[in-house]
Amino acid sequence: MKSVFKPVLLAGLMAVALTTLAQPGPGPATGPGAGNPSASASANPEFRDRMQARMQRHMDRRTADLKAKLKLSAEQDSAWNAYVTAMKPPAFGPHPSRAELDKLTTPERLDKMRELRKQREAEMDKRDDATRAFYATLTTEQKKVFDANTGRPFGDRGSRGERRPPRKD
Repeated sequence: MKSVFKPVLLAGLMAVALTTLAQPGPGPATGPGAGNPSASASANPEFRDRMQARMQRHMDRRTADLKAKLKLSAEQDSAWNAYVTAMKPPAFGPHPSRAELDKLTTPERLDKMRELRKQREAEMDKRDDATRAFYATLTTEQKKVFDANTGRPFGDRGSRGERRPPRKD
C-alpha cells in the first residue's frame, strides 16, 4: 500500500500543477529580468536595496543570537568584532551583464570569470582566517556552541530540502 501511495500522490500533484499552469493568467511578465529575480534585482535598484536591507537584518539577528549564546568575556570582544567585520558581505561591483559578456571573445570571457572567481576566493580566504582566529580565542564549551550554531547554510534542511532531525543544543 505504501509503495502505491507516493506515485499516485505525485501524479495527482503534477496534474494539478499542469492544470494551473495551463490556465490563462494575468499575462506574461514583461520588462528586463521578468521572471528572474536576480535579473530584476539588478534592473530595479529599490528591489535590490530592500533585499540587501532584509538580508542585513537577518544577519544582524543571527549574529546577536550567536553572541548571546557564546557568552563572551570582555577579553574576547575584540576578536568577536574582527570576526563579525570579516564576515560582512563584500562590496563587489555589479556583475557584468550578459550583453557585456557577449561582446567578449571566449578567452576574454573565461579570463573575466576567472578574475571574479579569484575575488570570491580571496574573500572566502579572509573569512576563513577570521573564523579560525576567533575560534582560537574560544573556550572548549564556547567552541561546542559555535560548532552547533554555525556551518549550516540550509539550517535544518539538507541540500535538497529534506528535513533533518532537530539539533540537540
